[in-house]
Amino acid sequence: ELLRRGRIFNARLRTIGIDKDALDAQVEERKLQEAAEKAQHEKFARDMKKNDKLMCLLEERQKIEIKDMNKALTEFHKNFQKPETRREFDLNDPQALKKDRPARVSDSDPRCTISGMQKFMGEDLNYDQRMKFQKEQLREWSLQQQKDWKNALADQKLADDLYDKFRIELDRKIMEEQRREEESRRVVCTATKDFNRIQVAELDHKNELEKAQKIKDDMDEITFLLRGDLLSENPDQAIGPLGKHHVLVDRWKGMNQEQLMAIRQFQKEQALEKLRVREQERQRDAEWDRQRLQTARAQLLWERQQQRQNRVQRRDLDFVNAELSQEQKAKNIYLKEEEYSNIPTDEFYAQFNTTTR
Repeated sequence: ELLRRGRIFNARLRTIGIDKDALDAQVEERKLQEAAEKAQHEKFARDMKKNDKLMCLLEERQKIEIKDMNKALTEFHKNFQKPETRREFDLNDPQALKKDRPARVSDSDPRCTISGMQKFMGEDLNYDQRMKFQKEQLREWSLQQQKDWKNALADQKLADDLYDKFRIELDRKIMEEQRREEESRRVVCTATKDFNRIQVAELDHKNELEKAQKIKDDMDEITFLLRGDLLSENPDQAIGPLGKHHVLVDRWKGMNQEQLMAIRQFQKEQALEKLRVREQERQRDAEWDRQRLQTARAQLLWERQQQRQNRVQRRDLDFVNAELSQEQKAKNIYLKEEEYSNIPTDEFYAQFNTTTR
């Protein structure tokens, strides 16, 4: 500052304007000072936070110690400085009147002398206590009966729940078994349908082949007849006994017995062949019909077997349900008998009198 003042007030060294270097130096110094102050403030803040945490921990520890001391003091007073242990407790005992013995305890009290006027004819000093005891006894009996009834209801509910769960599980198993049987039956029916479809397709194909073969045979037969000696007028028919070239005009259209026999034999063979083919076809049809009947009969027997099994399962299930019902009824009867048997005779008559009233 002295150097700056010397430069400013020195006429030789003074310049017009401001001293930028000095201002920059001041700015830098100001920034350094602010940075140092900021770092110092942050350090103070961290120290304050740390001290605050320490104070909070110390206060919490002090509260816990005070609480433990108070608790220990209360326990000490409770265990070792009871009011009953004081010397003057009998003078300040709030239960003194309750602890004091009455002038007359019972009819057999030896303190009840003749001159004491404490015992008179017709008195019942235990009436209130006896009535209270009877009421308490009746209340205990009622509570015990309600408790037994609730336990019996709970046992009944538990048994019913277990029975329902058993029935549900049994029904689920039966439904699962039925579903499996239906699936197996469906698979068998599908396989049977596929087999029948294949058999029908083969039969149709075979019929088509047979029909084509029959048409071919008919065409061959027609061709043979058209080209045969009968319709084509084969000149060999007129060959006479004298030679091949000797033609008998009157026999041109006639045929000898051998030719007729040959034709008839051939026709018989054709007829027999047709009969044989028809017999084979009939046998094949009969075989197919027999196989279809056997398949249908086997399917029917299988379905009847399944129905019998279902009836047996249902009968077993009904039998099991009947046994469970009988066991449940027997259990209920046993619980009721047990309940009545556990009530004493006096209690039973008291309940009976109370119910009658």
